[in-house]
Amino acid sequence: MSIGMMADLPATHLSWTYMPTDHDALNVSRSSFLDAYRGLAVLFMMVFHFCWDLGNFGFIEFSQTAFFWTEFRHLIVSLFLTAVGWSAYLSNRKTPNIILCRRDAKLLLAAMILSLSTYLALPEHWIYFGILHFIFIATFVVRPLSRKPILSALIGSAIIMVHHSTTWLNFPTLLPNIVHHLNLPHQTLDILFPIPWLGVVLIGPLFGHLNWHTIALPNNTSISILTFMGRFALPIYLAHQVIFFALVGSLKIVLNA
Repeated sequence: MSIGMMADLPATHLSWTYMPTDHDALNVSRSSFLDAYRGLAVLFMMVFHFCWDLGNFGFIEFSQTAFFWTEFRHLIVSLFLTAVGWSAYLSNRKTPNIILCRRDAKLLLAAMILSLSTYLALPEHWIYFGILHFIFIATFVVRPLSRKPILSALIGSAIIMVHHSTTWLNFPTLLPNIVHHLNLPHQTLDILFPIPWLGVVLIGPLFGHLNWHTIALPNNTSISILTFMGRFALPIYLAHQVIFFALVGSLKIVLNA
């Protein structure tokens, strides 16, 4: 499932989270601040999905097109995607290529599993290009640019500004044509349009250049939970909504019994 939950193709913004890390193979110290930063995005994502589930089963009024939820979703996606660029900056300095290949392989496998599982469960709304698919591709774009973080941030900012102030980067018929010719669903559980979100990823390396990952955090339970969630963002992403949906759905059945 995704932050978007259900996306129509004409929409211009939708989706979700962060690429995996190889926790056992890394021989360098992790950044608790970056993990907590990503963990905050995971927490917000879980809140969004839980509220969506409550709304889907009629417990609360929930409209993902409402201003608050639209902006909240954009915040979540922005946190995740800047973390992707930020991590790429750190990985270029510290991480052996073999570990980067393992990360990429894990992310690709997770994206394929997500597509296959949603196709089998909901063939009319399966995820063919969601957040995981986008992050997999964006990683290869940001990785070389992250070696020049200021240039990367300038390019990213330009993409965002041009997208929001002009129509130069708007291609309203491109995706519908692709969907039509490939016979893909016109409504999907998750879709992330590369523009302007690639610009958000490209801003991420600047955070690493500014050494935000070295900021010390207080040692308390809340920070520890956020850090844990940030370290295991990918498995949490894959599992949490299935659990939430089942719990809320079961509660609905019990109350209606």
